[in-house]
Amino acid sequence: MTPTPNLSRRAVIAGGAGAAAVAGSASAAARPAHQPFQHGVASGDPLPRAVVLWTRVTPTPDATPGSGLGPRVTVTWEVATDRRFRHVVRRGRAVTGPARDHTVKVDATRLRPDTAYFYRFTVRGVTSPIGRTRTAPARNAAVDGLRFGVVSCANLQAGWFAAYRHLAARDDLFAVIHLGDYLYEYGPGEYGYGRDNTDVRPHVPAHEMVSLADYRQRHAQYKADADLRALHARHPFIVTWDDHEVTNDQWRDGAENHQPEEGDYAARKAAAHRAYDEWMPVRMSGTAATGDGTQLFRTLRFGGLAELSMLDLRSYRDQQADTPAPSPVPSPAGGGDGTISGRGQLDWLRQRLRPGGPQWKLVGNPVMIAPVTFAQLPHDLVDPVNDVAGLLPRDGAPYNVDQWDGYTRDRRELFEHIRDQGLRDVVFLTGDIHSGWACDLPYDASTYPLGDSAGVELVCTSVTSNNLKDITGSPARTSSLAVEAVIQTNNRHVKYLDFDSHGYSVLDVTPERVQMDWYVVGDRADRDASSSWSASWATRSGSNKVQAVSAPVVP
Repeated sequence: MTPTPNLSRRAVIAGGAGAAAVAGSASAAARPAHQPFQHGVASGDPLPRAVVLWTRVTPTPDATPGSGLGPRVTVTWEVATDRRFRHVVRRGRAVTGPARDHTVKVDATRLRPDTAYFYRFTVRGVTSPIGRTRTAPARNAAVDGLRFGVVSCANLQAGWFAAYRHLAARDDLFAVIHLGDYLYEYGPGEYGYGRDNTDVRPHVPAHEMVSLADYRQRHAQYKADADLRALHARHPFIVTWDDHEVTNDQWRDGAENHQPEEGDYAARKAAAHRAYDEWMPVRMSGTAATGDGTQLFRTLRFGGLAELSMLDLRSYRDQQADTPAPSPVPSPAGGGDGTISGRGQLDWLRQRLRPGGPQWKLVGNPVMIAPVTFAQLPHDLVDPVNDVAGLLPRDGAPYNVDQWDGYTRDRRELFEHIRDQGLRDVVFLTGDIHSGWACDLPYDASTYPLGDSAGVELVCTSVTSNNLKDITGSPARTSSLAVEAVIQTNNRHVKYLDFDSHGYSVLDVTPERVQMDWYVVGDRADRDASSSWSASWATRSGSNKVQAVSAPVVP
């Protein structure tokens, strides 16, 4: 089980209010028959003097998500330093209606750096649940430590979100980093729990989401989940998308899971991005306003200790290759001449990865960047591994072309830039592949461990989406151990690998090192599944390599 947090190490929230208390109403008065705040509250993208606040109101019973019904209403928001709101420091009003699906997203500004706040919304005399959030440290402030939850790949049909519940119970997190696949596009009976794709909870609407109304309804269903609502109310989120926020294996102009009969792909992608903008506590194109742009890559700075650059590796990428690149090694001989990032985003990232500035260069990376070959996998395991987030192409070729392995020119340019700048302390934080990894990032994988590393990569498991044991139906740590052994034998920079677990990670950042702790939850079909620590790996400052750690950080 997750240990009881200790607030003495970092003053995260004054008073240390529990998750249930934070999510509770500010008023003890009896609730009206119709509840206008059915999807909770959320915050995100903390800056030193601002944070995004979010909610969705249902002003009338017929104003359901995606319906286009219901009146325009005015919503009041407040930010206070105490949960009784005796010391309100900011307040404002926002007008919402069916044109934005009755969502409210505002940038609360003129706040104090590195400060805990509580916030709430009011409409027609009814007050929302209370959320808590925190601003980032001042730009050049000395920061002794940061701690984040790290999650990805939460498929509602595949199970309950126990991982979110356990993270919401912690008082020691600065924010939650969500690395993509916040929701899934599939209809009931598709991509559910285990090899039979059982629906633990069927998706709404009861078909694959394609239209704007579909995407709005699906976002609403996910935010109706009690564990996700509690986590949003407890900690600010820092998010990016991967593919399933639109549809599987998407690229700039299409996707594997988009067929001609589903209409124009550009219209589908625009609808998905609009719903994401409306329903997520995130700045797109630099503002909390909706509809002003779709740029999701951005940087958040945490004093002099760390900078987090969140990537978008779907909107600008070329189509995935039909066959894998000749080599996953980032060298002139490597293939993969297409772009995964787009020229503009890659140039932006190179500007972020330069000497000076914050010590740790953290990169929120939706798909794996470490070069990995699967060439020696037993043939009877190729298809099951492929079914886990597309680890292999259907023809059993040795590389995953949906990852950076399919776009080696971009990776080679990025790694060469890191080497030429003499950078240390670069850490890629990755989701997508439903498994836990800790890797060095060799400049030349064919000769590693000779030579240096461009940094390290830490990959979190899925919250619920199927992994290898779920696809094969094998008991945990049986066929997976064989796969892991072959991968690590052929990829000596892969130091840790777990194909079997679901859960969440905790990332701890200090001037001395960055450490990730992996936590495993029990059966996804069990709403009350417990949580336990599984493994910890760290990279010490200046080393550019990972090493095993014997215990998790003490909350």
